[in-house]
Amino acid sequence: MADVKEKLKVSEYAAPRVTIDQTREPIVVVDDLHIKYRVYGAGGKGNAASAFIRVLRREHRPTMKVVHAIRGLSFVAYKGDAIGVIGTNGSGKSTLLKAIAGLLPPESGGVYTSGQPSLLGVNAALMNDLTGERNIVLGCLAMGMSPDQVKQKYDEIVKFAGLKEGFIQLPMRAYSSGMGSRLRFAIAASKSHDVLLIDEALATGDAKFRRKSAKKIDELREEAGAVFLVAHQLDSIREMCNRVLWIDEGTLVMDGETDAVVDAYTEATGK
Repeated sequence: MADVKEKLKVSEYAAPRVTIDQTREPIVVVDDLHIKYRVYGAGGKGNAASAFIRVLRREHRPTMKVVHAIRGLSFVAYKGDAIGVIGTNGSGKSTLLKAIAGLLPPESGGVYTSGQPSLLGVNAALMNDLTGERNIVLGCLAMGMSPDQVKQKYDEIVKFAGLKEGFIQLPMRAYSSGMGSRLRFAIAASKSHDVLLIDEALATGDAKFRRKSAKKIDELREEAGAVFLVAHQLDSIREMCNRVLWIDEGTLVMDGETDAVVDAYTEATGK
């Protein structure tokens, strides 16, 4: 597993903007991270009528809007952390997880990880035309499991997902959003991850499933590196996380112990 401290030493940043606790093992370092989106065709009023007029006039040159989604975020996640990421819609939570997963290149700053991050989102790549059974097999193989390991984990995944009898043989398009969400999490949680990034995958889970998920996340923290959880359900954050990042408009408002940050966020937003 790569050493985050060594990565920082050889990086282009001579003076990292984060302080690493030398008594703990860093697993993710985010150092003055900036992420910008360039959205083409976003100029003008942005409605269908104006777009149609531009086509009729043969105005082929697209306009561009720059969205500064992450603005100078810095923090260190350590082995054993379960970190909740909270904020209002559009605050940059999902963008941060994608950057940690290596799916979005930084405009400036850096993201350094030990091991391989794995992103689990509500739109995780399960195939609607395939049965739950086939999706379990393909999902596990995609995570690097051997066929024998898939066989060993199969019954455990089905049981954890809590699918009703017979549904595992039906195509995913027949599942409710909650069933699909539970199956995605069950597949991802069947394997230890260096860094597991969960983006709203538990949003449709009921209280019983959230309790099971909280226990599983504790196990993942002990077995592997760190877990990041984006969720609008603050109860899930309180149950599953030992630490919370509060993000607003791409900036870090607060980083600290779960109850303290969630209480401050609730008081500020009325949620």
